[in-house]
Parts: sequence; structure tokens; C-alpha cells
Amino acid sequence: MFDNLADIFEAMVDWPKRLAHEGPFYRRLFDRLGVRSVIDVACGAGHHAAMFHDWGLRVEGADLSAAMIERARRNFSEPAGLRWMVRGFDEPIAPAEPFDAAVCVGNSLALAPDVATVDRAIRQMFAAIRGGGTIVVQVLNLWHLPDGPCVWQKCRRTTLANSSPPEVLILKGVHRCGPRGFVELIVADPAGGALKRSESTQFLGLEASALEGMARSAGATKVAFFGGYQDQPYDRQESVDLVMVAEK
Repeated sequence: MFDNLADIFEAMVDWPKRLAHEGPFYRRLFDRLGVRSVIDVACGAGHHAAMFHDWGLRVEGADLSAAMIERARRNFSEPAGLRWMVRGFDEPIAPAEPFDAAVCVGNSLALAPDVATVDRAIRQMFAAIRGGGTIVVQVLNLWHLPDGPCVWQKCRRTTLANSSPPEVLILKGVHRCGPRGFVELIVADPAGGALKRSESTQFLGLEASALEGMARSAGATKVAFFGGYQDQPYDRQESVDLVMVAEK
């Protein structure tokens, strides 16, 4: 999906606004723990990885999608201290030297095919960091969504280079059906309303207790949860996000 929809996913995100919102959280955490190197194990088009590199950190961005990694290279090149790899988040990382931190954000972990893959991914993240290092996992908190109706999150009119006609209307929504979540994506012609593409992708409803169990089994000594990037406490019924910070 991400190989085929890389342009659309990029067009949906206001990256300056998002990074301005999330960056201070990582600054505080990385400063507190003395982080000097980071691996982003599902980096997409590389915006978080490039931000970390701009802070003077050694960074590796990896993603299963070759199209996303190619876009990351086009967006940010590959200067000293920043490299890009095509690799799934549950595959062995084996760095030349351990990283200080590993991150997996943007609901990437919830898009794993099953919970066993999530567990392997968390184990690989812990295996890639040093003692005293940290991992950060952020997913959409499925449980705050109503059971049934789609919650439409974004509607954006934009231009895509590979589309004919180039101007498109993109709608993105999420909904819950019991313990399962779904991301709905619609791409339409804004002039006539004709449907150009639609996708429905399932994502996992990950529980804080399950993530903590996986992290502690992988070697975590401290685990904390937040409901977003302002350090607010996680509330299963109210929080939009579920952010786990686990220290090794």
C-alpha cells in the first residue's frame, strides 16, 4: 500500500506543523537521556529522521517500503550521519554500534499484520539500543473511537504529479469495529466528484498493558505511557494517541 500511495500519504500531512507539535517531546526526552544516535524503524519519507539529524544526532531511517525510502533520499539526501535502509521493523537490525534510542511512530506498529509481529518489532528495537537507551512507540488509540461510524480526520485538495488530472481531493478517516480498527482513504476528482481510488486498511487495537508486557519481556526496566506529545497522562477512553516510552 505504501509503495503505491507514497505521494498521497505525503500530501495528507502538514509536516512543518506536525514536527513543531511533536519535536519538543523528543527534545526533552533525548536531552534527559543523553541521546546522540537514533534509529527510526518505520521512517516513511524520513521527516522525523531528518529532524533528528538536524539536531546533530547520528540517525538511521528504515522502512519496508522502497518507494518511501527513495522519497526520503530525494527529500533529504544522505549526508554524513544520516542513512536510509529498506527493512521491515521486525527484521534484525544489527547496527555496528548500538543506538541510544529507537522510535516507531505514526501508527506504523499498529499496521503490523498481527500481535506476534508487534512483539518481534519491539524486541528488535530493544536489541538495537544500548543499556540505558530508550524506545518510543506511538499509535492511534483505537479505544477512544466510537464503535461503528467512520471519523473523518482529513480532507485535502492538492495536486499530484502522477495523477491525471493532477488536482485531487483526498479524504482520510478511521473507524472501529469492536477490537479492530480501519483506515479509510478516498481519492476523488474535485471537479466532477468521480472516484479515482479507495483503500481500506485494517490496524491493530494495541493495549497499553500488552505493549508494556512486550517491552518488559524484551528488556525494559522502566515503562511510561502518555496520551500525546504534551506529556499528558494516557486515558484509554479519551486519549487520541497512545505513546509508550520504555527504557532499557
